[in-house]
Amino acid sequence: MQDKNNPKKISRELHFGDNTRASLIYGELNRNLLLLEKSSGVTINARGADVTISGLAHSVELAAKVLEQLYDLSAQGFAVYSTDFAFGLRVLEANPAAQLAKIFLDKVYITAQNRVVSPRTQNQKLYIDAIRQNDIVFGIGPAGTGKTYLAVAMAVAALTTGQVRSIILTRPAIEAGEKLGFLPGDLAQKINPYLRPLYDALNDMLGNEKSEALIEEGIIEIAPLAFMRGRTLNNAFIILDEAQNTTQEQMKMFLTRIGFDSQAVVTGDITQIDLPDPKRSGLIHSRNILRHLEGIAFSTFTRIDVVRHPLVQKIIQAYDKKTVKREKTSDDH
Repeated sequence: MQDKNNPKKISRELHFGDNTRASLIYGELNRNLLLLEKSSGVTINARGADVTISGLAHSVELAAKVLEQLYDLSAQGFAVYSTDFAFGLRVLEANPAAQLAKIFLDKVYITAQNRVVSPRTQNQKLYIDAIRQNDIVFGIGPAGTGKTYLAVAMAVAALTTGQVRSIILTRPAIEAGEKLGFLPGDLAQKINPYLRPLYDALNDMLGNEKSEALIEEGIIEIAPLAFMRGRTLNNAFIILDEAQNTTQEQMKMFLTRIGFDSQAVVTGDITQIDLPDPKRSGLIHSRNILRHLEGIAFSTFTRIDVVRHPLVQKIIQAYDKKTVKREKTSDDH
């Protein structure tokens, strides 16, 4: 019987068939292997195409799966980056039976910089699939999980393949602790900072010149949510971002703007509500009353899906712990 205080340590050898491809996987000066060591708590020794992984049995098996699957992906022409080791480790830790190829090889769009946009977590893959299969999709989760970026990528892909004739990106212009009236410029200039993240995602996909040209032609529209009132949006891909800051009335108004041959994605983070009364959030309300309607899907993200700087995931975790502790203290009183 294994001693719980002295977990079993093992070593496992991997033999890759191509030295050149193996060295690309290892990274410059074995940078990727060092990253995998630090993340999984194992020791990795590489010599040519041969790798030895040592450590606790579970950690060794996990690290081996990451290396083997990323090596196989590279053989299929997938460009493996250092971040893919962190993403792969997260995916396989949550679901040891997951196949990284089914996630990473799902090409959503190729950006102006020739970079492939694809899901990097299991929930991102489910989100992309939900958008393909439903007319309205809600993406709910913390910052940095790719909710808006992937939605914009799907919108641009739909436009370029002729599935829709226009893209409409909108956000509620909520004063998150800052007064619009004190910002310099006219109304358009005051509202622009609230819409900037949408411009950034769009420019990343298409390049500044092309995105600006499409905006000038009216094929792409970026506007505050209030500008949607009274309209019927046909043959369009519509994205409502920061939806946690919509009121229930605004959310109903938005959802009833959707016309024929249109698709909508609604994104938001219910832990970042800036409304005076958070209980009035249209995102929370819609989640409660629309969850079981056919044609509408809800995708949920967690801190595990954060694809920004590694510290972002830790920051979200720290805030989550603080919130839970504060709520527990409040309940005790």
